Amino acid sequence: MIKSLPRLIVTGRDDMLRAELNSVSKAKSMLVLSPDSIRWLIGFTGSAGSLVVRQNDMIFVTDGRYVEQAAIQAEQAGAKVEVRLAVSGAAHQNILSELVGTTGACAFDPADVSVQSFETYKTTFAGGMAQTPGLATKLRRIKTDAEIARIEAAAHATDLALAEVEPLLYSGATERDIRDELDYKMRRHGADGPSYDTIVATGPNGARPHHRPTDTKIVDGHSVVIDVGALVDGYHSDMTRTYLIGDVDPVLRDMHRVVSEAQLLGIAKVAPGVLCSEVDQVCREYIAGHDYGPEFIHSTGHGVGLQIHELPWLRKDFSEPLQAGEVVTVEPGVYRGGLGGVRIEDLLVVTPASNRVLTQSQKDQLCLPSPRTT
Repeated sequence: MIKSLPRLIVTGRDDMLRAELNSVSKAKSMLVLSPDSIRWLIGFTGSAGSLVVRQNDMIFVTDGRYVEQAAIQAEQAGAKVEVRLAVSGAAHQNILSELVGTTGACAFDPADVSVQSFETYKTTFAGGMAQTPGLATKLRRIKTDAEIARIEAAAHATDLALAEVEPLLYSGATERDIRDELDYKMRRHGADGPSYDTIVATGPNGARPHHRPTDTKIVDGHSVVIDVGALVDGYHSDMTRTYLIGDVDPVLRDMHRVVSEAQLLGIAKVAPGVLCSEVDQVCREYIAGHDYGPEFIHSTGHGVGLQIHELPWLRKDFSEPLQAGEVVTVEPGVYRGGLGGVRIEDLLVVTPASNRVLTQSQKDQLCLPSPRTT
């Protein structure tokens, strides 16, 4: 089970958002609709509500299911927010219009607003709407110690689950069998559930990075790609290991060696001030130098937190520097149609001097015995 986690405090995050807003816009208020950003700002974990951040206060508007929950969670998290009840959709909209007032345009993140909602807000908000993309998601990049503790707990639950499930890989199990056992074991070790749809891809299925598990059996000669993560108190973990079962094609063995070496180079590169694109580059160049370049078909990594994929992005077109407190993956992979794939992924927290790896499952010499025969 997961040990006691430190209290998650959100006090002052609204001031951080206001500072970002004031630096990019003349808008005096912001409408926050992303459940993840609302959770980050006030600690609310429900699924319905709108948060208005004004220059001197915050008001959260929700329905009767969540009024009490929102008030309690905000108080526990140290958020200074007023919670208001909206008894209908029309009442909800009227409250928002009243809160935004006539002081100017209301800022919003276009990624969180549908076209239909935008048209409604545009006509009912007296000052109109101002697009301010990514303000809250940018602030969420840097994790506090309490956030990192949750991500690390999720990673630990995943490590424990995978260690217990590994023996099934040479028992004639199917992809779905492994998936189901991993999801169950993560919960047994204290996770709230899987972080995402667990990937188990054996044999030729491994050539598809986001393969969905089937009834395909794991047999001699397969590589098995397992991409698995846990969820703890809203925070995600992410890890991939590739196993070689029995007597595999020499190409698969070479792919595993090259990806493993590239991944270690990528991990060694992660540090504050290093450009995200440089981490991608060191992995990509190493793999290309061993003639697998065209078969490395995705980015090297991404940020992890309240979302499984969030800022920053470790890819060639994202040249922002890494910062201490960010949690990122390093996950190069090589995929060959008809044969299989290899991906190795770890989760790291960027430290003031370098990085610390949060996922501890074995990743070297993962050649397992052939499946037992009857």
